[in-house]
Amino acid sequence: MRLVVERKPIRVNPDPKRVIARFFFNGNDRAKEVIERVMEISEAAAFSIVSPLLQEYSKRHRNITRVLNRHCSRLKPLFSELNIDYDTLTVYRKLLIGSYFTHEYSIESAAFFNPSIVEDPDQSELQEGQKRMIISFRAVGEGHISSITFRRALVDQNNNITVLPAGSYIDEAEIVRNAVYNKKLFFDKAVATQINIDVLKELESKLDHHFEYSNLRSAILDSQKLQESDMQKLEYDKILWLADSYYEIVFSLDTDISDRVIFPISEYERKGIEDARFVHFRHDDGTSVYYATYTAYDGALIMPKLLQTTDFYNFKIMPLYGAGAQNKNLALFPRKINGKYVMISRIDGCNNYIMYSDKINIWEKPELLQKPKFNWEFIQIGNCGSPIETPDGWVMITHGVGPMRRYVLGASLLKLDDPAIEIGRLREPLLIPNSEEREGYVPNVLYSCGAIVHNGKLIIPYGVSDSSTAFAELDLNDLINKLKEDGAISAQIDAEAAEKKKKGEKAAVADNA
Repeated sequence: MRLVVERKPIRVNPDPKRVIARFFFNGNDRAKEVIERVMEISEAAAFSIVSPLLQEYSKRHRNITRVLNRHCSRLKPLFSELNIDYDTLTVYRKLLIGSYFTHEYSIESAAFFNPSIVEDPDQSELQEGQKRMIISFRAVGEGHISSITFRRALVDQNNNITVLPAGSYIDEAEIVRNAVYNKKLFFDKAVATQINIDVLKELESKLDHHFEYSNLRSAILDSQKLQESDMQKLEYDKILWLADSYYEIVFSLDTDISDRVIFPISEYERKGIEDARFVHFRHDDGTSVYYATYTAYDGALIMPKLLQTTDFYNFKIMPLYGAGAQNKNLALFPRKINGKYVMISRIDGCNNYIMYSDKINIWEKPELLQKPKFNWEFIQIGNCGSPIETPDGWVMITHGVGPMRRYVLGASLLKLDDPAIEIGRLREPLLIPNSEEREGYVPNVLYSCGAIVHNGKLIIPYGVSDSSTAFAELDLNDLINKLKEDGAISAQIDAEAAEKKKKGEKAAVADNA
């Protein structure tokens, strides 16, 4: 008998009106031509062009003048090449030039899916039985570029979910690059990204055991000057792109959570930030932090990365290292187990692995945890977010891919003090795309990046055919009991199959004798 799963009467859909103002650049030569054309018009003409632009776009962006000024300032090297003194430009001419190097990007125009859910750091002024949540989403816009966006939600005493309306503006964060790099780890990662080994050895010899971004950039620029080949210069650029994968971002304190978007920043994630799995991680000393694992994609290479925050205003981002930090689908357990960080991964694209580490960003020696077992997961099995701790073990929502590349949700139960041991796995899917969920950007796909427990119920937000987000709920105790029951059935079937195989082997030996 299948579990009773309630689909909630709520759907979060993409909104193409949610746009950010991004830097637009189509090459040095064309940019110089545009600058020269704008410099030729009078001050009065510049004012007459930019004034109505400011009035129109101030309704769509929080501080459009700040954006235009920032984009204009990024062109300073070109002004120098044109022998134009940037500091003498008037306010309105800078704004006008900035406007020609700005375009609007609709972050949700294509899809809004693959949610993760955690407790909001702010649980003040709530009634008993209520909980405030933060939901992250994978938003997809033009060019299939993915970013991370957020919504705040309130769950009441009866587990009714209200997703609060999004704000009127969207803000990108300010980028801070102040990382100190470990030379061995950095260059090990560079080797994995297939950068020319001779270039790596040369730069490695010029840097200290720990170095800063400015040290690396200076060494790269010095080396590039000696290169005649554009292809060789590109190899040095790739190293700088890798360094750009370490950064901090800071959002303005006057932004709502729905105003904040984490858009691809480094070159190694220029094609998307995919499927962030947030988890509220609690340290042994009682302090806590929010982590998220996500996949950075540049159109060819996949780079697993880690995001860290305590307040959802300030985020630190870094790559993950090691043999276990490969491919997609990494999910961190919400606390250490036996003194070590624990992570679920899918390094081969097919099976679930488990890893242990003393350091949050280094993952070696993945151990096989689960293989596809049932027909609805024959293509692959993977996690759907961080495992959830219960007295009976770790409940892990999984996804399985079966016939017609249909994605369904399943669940497993792992031993509490040794999660490498599977206690049980659902023999039938937990959730299957129904007739209203199978159509979308990618048909026949249900997928989640995290669930949460509230009032004894497991709440699972899930992506609907890569187009929108829905919510499902079921009784946690019912799920655990079913996992134990199915685990016992599977263990009995496996034992009988092993015994039958053993008897067959003995019979074969007897026949040969």
